[in-house]
Amino acid sequence: MTAEELHARVRGEGMLAAGRPLLAMYSGGRDSTCLLDVAVALLGAERVSALHVNYGLRAAAAEDEEHCRRRCEQLGVDLHVHAAAGERPAEAGNLQAWAREVRYREAGRLAAERDGLFATGHTASDQVETIVYRLAASPGRRALLGMPAREGRLVRPLLGVIREQTAAYCRERGLGWREDESNSDERFARARVREGVLPALRAVHPAAESNVLRTAALLREETELLDGLVAAELDGRASIETARLRTLPRALARMVVVALAETVAGTYVPQAGARVEEILELDGRGGRAELHIGGGVGAVVEGGVLEMVKLPPRPG
Repeated sequence: MTAEELHARVRGEGMLAAGRPLLAMYSGGRDSTCLLDVAVALLGAERVSALHVNYGLRAAAAEDEEHCRRRCEQLGVDLHVHAAAGERPAEAGNLQAWAREVRYREAGRLAAERDGLFATGHTASDQVETIVYRLAASPGRRALLGMPAREGRLVRPLLGVIREQTAAYCRERGLGWREDESNSDERFARARVREGVLPALRAVHPAAESNVLRTAALLREETELLDGLVAAELDGRASIETARLRTLPRALARMVVVALAETVAGTYVPQAGARVEEILELDGRGGRAELHIGGGVGAVVEGGVLEMVKLPPRPG
């Protein structure tokens, strides 16, 4: 795929809306370098800005930041640098999860200030890694859906290309990039997927990654149908009669319980679906009965009606 072909592909997907400001999340790596250059080519430098987060965790962090400054100056793009060194709470156990939260929060804030969008350089290769990792780490259908191309203000314009194609783009355009050695550091789960699991899948079948992506695309289409069934069942309500829940097909009952729990939690609570039978047992106890179902959510059954409540955080 040539640079011109990649431009045409991204333009055709319509995620980089003409006239709307775009903030590119820019680490200095190959994929984010490709993203920034594509955004400037399609929107013009005046519509594009970039965010670089310096976590201060690598010896080369200062050089990464300087590299990003030089590239943005060459492109005529405003660069926002967020210095996150020292921000990490002592109790933050997952380093990569903390870093992700920092950069997405800052990107969302900056994009909202201009009523614009923010973009990541996630590729199809990242999508495969995400699906395989989530399949291993979390239950539920959503694990297989991968990252959406659009999510509120967030867009992922490069999800249709693989990592080798972003590298080829950068070489064709004469764009240097920075390598982050932690991407292959197998102390991190994502790196173990990249370096160990995916090569094993390719050894099983050379089209393994393409098959994973195709399966995810089909499941996303089917999920729209299933979510419609759940929405029709609840019809805007935040509760359901236990008698009705008992008559539903078990798959739909699970999805309804998960939807109620996630609405209250404001985040994913896939484990809620496994508690349907326990919830129905509460109905026979009389009075008000409550069951903690995970994710900081409690299922409350009273008067033959199930609703979910947000539980107070556990004392530290």
